[in-house]
Amino acid sequence: QVRLVESGGGLVQPGGSLRLSCAASGSIFSINSMGWYRQAPGKQRELVAHSTRGGSPNYADSVKGRFTISRDNAKNTVYLQMNSLKPEDTAVYACYADIVGIRGIIWGQGTQVTVSS
Repeated sequence: QVRLVESGGGLVQPGGSLRLSCAASGSIFSINSMGWYRQAPGKQRELVAHSTRGGSPNYADSVKGRFTISRDNAKNTVYLQMNSLKPEDTAVYACYADIVGIRGIIWGQGTQVTVSS
């Protein structure tokens, strides 16, 4: 059974930083792509960052220059380094993965990020 578990969310002041982690566990040979979505109250879910094996990462315009996605393939983990956080970054952040040999996208449950003074 394959699952994704996020961690690293919490409360941070504007201008602060957080690092989210998403670890995939189970029988995994390889992961094609991983990334992060977020959803804030009153807003549609939006793609924050996407990383494809062998490709360049993609970022939402609102986070370019502030967020960085990275992967540790040996640990089947994707990270989201979030710097210069703004109140509008407040949302539930959920990771996803396209795993080799598994049909469809696997989703984590999400972790809350709150940016507030």
